[in-house]
Amino acid sequence: MRIRRRSARFAGVLLLTPLLTLAAPVSPPAAVAAPPVSTSAEDAPAASSRPDSAIALAGVEPAGGLETTKTTRPVAPGLDLTSFDRYDAAGWLRADALTADLSGGLTVDYVNSGAVTRDEPLRAAVDRSRAVAAVNGDFFDINNSGAAQGVGIRSGELVQSPIAGHPNAVGISAQGIGRVVQVGFEGTAALPAGPVSLTQFNNMVQRDGVGVFTPLWGSYPRQRAVDGATRVVEVTLTGGRVAAVATAAGEGPIPAGSTVLLGREAGADALAALRPGDAVDLSWRPRSSDGGDLRAAVGGGSVLVRDGVVQTVADQSLAPRTSVGFSADGRKMIMLTVDGRQVDSRGVTQTEMGRMMAELGAANALNLDGGGSSTLLAREPGAPAVQVENSPSDGSERPVPNGLAVYAPKGSGRLTGYWLETASDPTAAPGVAPVRGGRPDRVFPGLTRRLTAAGYDETYGPAAGEPRWRATHGRVDGDGVFRATVPGRSTVTASRGRARGTIELTVLGPLERIDGTVDRVGLDRAGDTGLFGVVGYDAEGNTAPIEPDDLTLEYDHALLSITPTSDGNLAVKALGGSGSALVTARVGARSTVLPVTVGLTDVPVAGFDDAASWTFSQARASGSVAPAEGHTGTGLRMSYDFSQSTGTRAAYADPPAWIDVPGQPQAFGMWIKANGTGEWPSLHLHDAQDTQFVLRGPYLDWTGWKYVEFAVPPGVQYPVRVRRFYVAETDPAKQYRSEVVIDDLVARVPPDVQAPPEPNRTDRVVLRDGTVDGAPWRFAVLSDAQFVAADPDSELVAQARRTLREVRAARPDFLIIDGDFVDTAYPADFALAKRILDEELGGQVPYYYVPGNHEIMGAPIDNFRSVFGDTSRVFDHAGTRFVTLSTATGSLRGGGFDQVELLRRTLDAAAADRSVGSVAVFFHHPPRDPSPAKASQLGDRKEAALVEQWLADFQHRTGKGALVVNGHVGTFHADRVDGVPYVINGNAGKDPSTPAGLGGFTGWTEFGVDPVTPREAERARRDPLAEGPRWVAAETHAHVDRLDLTAPAEVRVGTPVAVAATLTQPGGRQVPVAAPVSADWSGSPNLHIGSAVGVRPWHAARFDPVTGKLTALRPGVQVQLTVTVNGVKAEAQVTTVAAARPPAA
Repeated sequence: MRIRRRSARFAGVLLLTPLLTLAAPVSPPAAVAAPPVSTSAEDAPAASSRPDSAIALAGVEPAGGLETTKTTRPVAPGLDLTSFDRYDAAGWLRADALTADLSGGLTVDYVNSGAVTRDEPLRAAVDRSRAVAAVNGDFFDINNSGAAQGVGIRSGELVQSPIAGHPNAVGISAQGIGRVVQVGFEGTAALPAGPVSLTQFNNMVQRDGVGVFTPLWGSYPRQRAVDGATRVVEVTLTGGRVAAVATAAGEGPIPAGSTVLLGREAGADALAALRPGDAVDLSWRPRSSDGGDLRAAVGGGSVLVRDGVVQTVADQSLAPRTSVGFSADGRKMIMLTVDGRQVDSRGVTQTEMGRMMAELGAANALNLDGGGSSTLLAREPGAPAVQVENSPSDGSERPVPNGLAVYAPKGSGRLTGYWLETASDPTAAPGVAPVRGGRPDRVFPGLTRRLTAAGYDETYGPAAGEPRWRATHGRVDGDGVFRATVPGRSTVTASRGRARGTIELTVLGPLERIDGTVDRVGLDRAGDTGLFGVVGYDAEGNTAPIEPDDLTLEYDHALLSITPTSDGNLAVKALGGSGSALVTARVGARSTVLPVTVGLTDVPVAGFDDAASWTFSQARASGSVAPAEGHTGTGLRMSYDFSQSTGTRAAYADPPAWIDVPGQPQAFGMWIKANGTGEWPSLHLHDAQDTQFVLRGPYLDWTGWKYVEFAVPPGVQYPVRVRRFYVAETDPAKQYRSEVVIDDLVARVPPDVQAPPEPNRTDRVVLRDGTVDGAPWRFAVLSDAQFVAADPDSELVAQARRTLREVRAARPDFLIIDGDFVDTAYPADFALAKRILDEELGGQVPYYYVPGNHEIMGAPIDNFRSVFGDTSRVFDHAGTRFVTLSTATGSLRGGGFDQVELLRRTLDAAAADRSVGSVAVFFHHPPRDPSPAKASQLGDRKEAALVEQWLADFQHRTGKGALVVNGHVGTFHADRVDGVPYVINGNAGKDPSTPAGLGGFTGWTEFGVDPVTPREAERARRDPLAEGPRWVAAETHAHVDRLDLTAPAEVRVGTPVAVAATLTQPGGRQVPVAAPVSADWSGSPNLHIGSAVGVRPWHAARFDPVTGKLTALRPGVQVQLTVTVNGVKAEAQVTTVAAARPPAA
């Protein structure tokens, strides 16, 4: 039985929204725009200044949205748990709902720790009472007595009364009918001098009141119940007579058989005349507003739904929430929690919570305690106890005073079924998706997946019985380990007699490669632990976690110990205090290597004794640097004015020369003296391949000195150099002048370790050899030119014009500009972009312009719209439906949630439209950034995962093609996720961000399309795991100033030689002609281009573009090899010679 973790839940059943009407295809806009110079601060979040302390949902609260995942399972007969994710205009929501049929055998009761003033995690109380589900209850005296504010009734017994002003409650009658009700308290103490009204029971005593306290109160000092009172009298009663009278509230537990009266002000005066031995007769009871009886009740806050009408609650704060409600007849109970204050669940207002309760069928509903208190527990079938189903915002269960619990009838313990799961929790299993977790429901042929089978009885309670296993597409051993055999959908069944249970698994295609879930593990000291997992890929980019038992590990056992975890990960523990090692994980012939280091040393990088030599530079700002008093000695003061632009502003402190850093630092640390203005500090690095990395620190929201660390991301190639320190402000509304002082920059350096280089991977969608010229139709994509109108004759403008001329010469059907054509978003920039497009394309190539983040740099999106029209659109062309979307703010939702809905509608409509054979989706920020920094991808990782899930589902469900094209990263790249190709178009003008050999060149991409026929789609739909129709190919067009082909003059038979081509770009950039550069290789008739397959008798040699090797087949012949890149050719003449003779014996 696995323990479920909800902190990053995304796996589940994908729900497709109803098919809605699709707008007609949009005509190309009349014009389009171009690119400028950017700063390395451009990937900052939308606002970098200090967040406001209150988070509220402005305006009309959203309703509806898209339900992206939904699962339902039984908890007990008549009790189901439904968990769902929802995405709407305000963000993500994650919720869990228990639905109980109260007309059957279920019962509901109040639970607590046994003492009003002892809070504890709800699970403890629920486990003691053997309930099968529960939610937290009332608001309470947090961080003090822990006493709840409202009523508590358990099994008909009053536990506590409400405090004044807190009468609302949910209650269950003796007949099992639920209702939202107000509950008060009435009681009388018959004293010798006459009756006195009792105002509270085991709760805070109101002014002039008299409270009754029993052993149920607990041991917390009773002074808390009368805080602020001017006069207090406490009377202890035993056996109906006064045992003691005191003028102060007592402490400690109240003995069994005793009762305490505690009066304040006028109430104290009424008790003051009592003496030991006086007879006192007490009576009390809860009083419901409808006069009905209550077997169970728990207090709450606002009424959210009354008689079917959602109530408007003034509180607009977004928070985690808990609610309980009932159907109109009170026979159906709904218990709902919504997670909040988390990246993937924003929380809801109380009015939103009411709407959700009404959607679930509640005619009346009450808001219970929320925030970190929100907790929902439920038992899995066959489990002996409950587990936490929601994701508490504190990170774990908060101690709470009470809850409302559901009880199932006692079961027989006789086996009636099995609940089957993978032993690995999907939310914690090894994975590489944008969100945490993996796909243990998948497995590779020849490999295994651990399964669990929990037996349950007729109440879904635990029942013993070892199952027999059987499976399709594999076999299961007696320990529940499934070993896959052939690809396809597998049904695994566990059974014993008539009891059975099933689980569906997917056996993927053969294992192509494996990789780790992290690029390295760094441990500070002996005893520290870290986690990593291993994930496998098939040829279509489908992934699945590799079970530890399927791995062979090689590592230094004297330095490390590695043990599997229950979720299929591997825990690495440092045995020594310092050292490094390579961990090699193997699955058959596939392997991956993980560097592990133990120990960190602080190595000084800059002490700023040379502060006078540092210089200031800026982006859309002004300022200066100068020596100043530092944290220890001399520091560097940087002053700046961020009130001169609404675009992203940055102030840079540049050293006299880039600073070489020894070793392989995992982090940098420095002292920063801030003014609390909220800007974003960064360290700008270059690694050994000259890849740029921007290390982000925390917002400068403090005043004075503070030590700050900047983590070095995985994938850095050492050694590194520090280029500069800077601060940035991205919020247009934040306008200010400020300064910082920095000092004592150190590198946190572990022992050196060198991992073997990983091969550069480019998906097959990119042509290595050939062109798309012969495709039935073609379209072009360019992005990231980034010029400004302020410099119309710049090199960036020249590069943009050059790219457009190349596109026009290629004569594609149309052009898509995939964002960041301009660098700033002022009217003059778009006017220049329009002029360049008109001049260079001459109206001969229609174009569509997709905005990127620079299309709102310093100005609103309206400037873009006024020239280039809509920011998102749908159009059809020759059987392919195109969707262009704006991620100008860094996410799809940021460009308007209607875009997310548009994508969903478009996919649904395309699925049903026989005239559509494929869908191509374009937006600027990719779902995944392939560069090590991971700084240029969709900011909402759950949204990125949703897009990937939707596209994969569309392709698998319909057999039709899907394609995603993005920009922004500054590199050309292509990968495949669950069968769908994802192409990143590189820069048209701006300098690339990655090494030339890893896609860091300038140019554009041309796509050739061979439309998918209905017959091809149907064939692919029947076998969704196999490769579908090859309907699209991408030819990258690198800018070429010169092309050189290097080959030896002679090649001997039997001794292949390497042939290399290199192109030169503006500025002297040298780019190897290898993927992702597309080239067209050709040769003389006696030279075969390709693999050994296809060689004919007349061929004297062959050249393989994939390996770059030229092989002589027979001697004495001259062959000519030609390579063409973007229309530029280079040739080489090679003579084949006889194989070398072996030396004489």
